[in-house]
Amino acid sequence: MIAKPDASPTGSVVLKVSGLRRAYGAATIVDDFDLTVRAGEAVAITGRNGAGKSTLLRCLVGADRADAGLVEINGRPVQETDLEVRRDLATLVDDFDFFPDLSVVEHLDLLARAHGLTTPLAVVDEILEELQLLPQSGQLPDMLSTGQQQRLALATVFIRPCKLLVLDEPEARLDAEGVNWLAERLHEERDKGLAIIFASFDAQLINRVATRVVHVGEPERGTEDDVEHDPSGVDPIG
Repeated sequence: MIAKPDASPTGSVVLKVSGLRRAYGAATIVDDFDLTVRAGEAVAITGRNGAGKSTLLRCLVGADRADAGLVEINGRPVQETDLEVRRDLATLVDDFDFFPDLSVVEHLDLLARAHGLTTPLAVVDEILEELQLLPQSGQLPDMLSTGQQQRLALATVFIRPCKLLVLDEPEARLDAEGVNWLAERLHEERDKGLAIIFASFDAQLINRVATRVVHVGEPERGTEDDVEHDPSGVDPIG
């Protein structure tokens, strides 16, 4: 694994990974991995299918147990039972896991209230409109298309306050308009000081959001470590 050093670290350290290792039998998936992510940084994880991107992210959030190494969020070891870690961390690293009997709006309202938002109804309405889910707000998750389910999953992440965002291929199942929205939203969150780490195959999403790129496995032909950004946040390709 190759991590490009941060040329100008300024924000406080949010995520620190030291010597992370994960193996399944004789196959080592992640080996001696180190990474530091600061507030206001967005680190993109790239690599071929099967290179270990998802395993890495699952280990970072505690969904998978590493064989060695340490993962800390704001100086605290990642443990699923640690309420402070859970408060600071928002993730989208697994398949959809919605409550089958709660509608779209009920899902988001429950999350907004659970995380202590002072105006939950207004925030829920705003995210539903932003993600174009208002017409589906009364539907159950299994009635949604896969693209709409992905939008709902993203809504559950963005509706709550956090300090670290971990996403595994968040652009999956989204149409071009959805990916464009996602890039803009992640760029905004990064500029507000959120620390972000995400795995992606979408070159334009990476170019618009990432401040650093980490390649997992062998470096891919034609892939560069440096990512150039338009300071206005406008897609330079479009």
